[in-house]
Amino acid sequence: MTPSEPPAIGVLIVDDDPLVRAGLAMMLGGAPDIRVVAEAGDGAEVLSLVDRHAPEVVLMDIRMPVMDGLAATEALRARRHAPEVIVLTTFDADEHVLRALRAGAAGFLLKDTPPDEIVDAVRRVARGDPVLSPAVTRRLIARVAEASHDRRRARAGDRLALLNGREREVAVALGQGRSNAQVGAVLHLSVPTVKTHVSSILTKLRLNNRVQIALLVHDAGLLDDHEPG
Repeated sequence: MTPSEPPAIGVLIVDDDPLVRAGLAMMLGGAPDIRVVAEAGDGAEVLSLVDRHAPEVVLMDIRMPVMDGLAATEALRARRHAPEVIVLTTFDADEHVLRALRAGAAGFLLKDTPPDEIVDAVRRVARGDPVLSPAVTRRLIARVAEASHDRRRARAGDRLALLNGREREVAVALGQGRSNAQVGAVLHLSVPTVKTHVSSILTKLRLNNRVQIALLVHDAGLLDDHEPG
């Protein structure tokens, strides 16, 4: 690495299947800007390995025997300066995936995702971008039946009431999957102003990433009459 090159993105792979770990390590190892810093076979190992190796991104399997990926994600994302988490799953309508996203995961990938897309996802979350399209979010929420839907909508509405009008508009635009530049174009704001609003939303709502904002907007039903143009 030369002084002008950014440091490689450190990745921790967490999966109870050694073959899956080996495959992920091989495909990520082929990217010059990514390095696999450690591997774990269970969620119980995650916190100590993060302390030891300080990865920027964790690839987290959901279903593991001792501590599952959901519990590990919740424990990890409750920390300050936590690495980003990408959930690995074989199902795109698993209720555990939705819970992991609510806990602060940056997105999820199916285990049969093409290698180049997995590499791209790691790069994107390391930059702070989610790896979840609005269409996938809507399908995931629609397919995971929740008896508490009405209560969840009411709670989400109460939380979003903490925002001012402009912040609410920005939140809806994020729920539509717009980038900062697209939000700025639609709302006639500069990108730095959009970033300021996003930071304020995260602080007021005690959230830690844009995916959680988007989920809250979905929960509140604010996208029912606001489809992206």
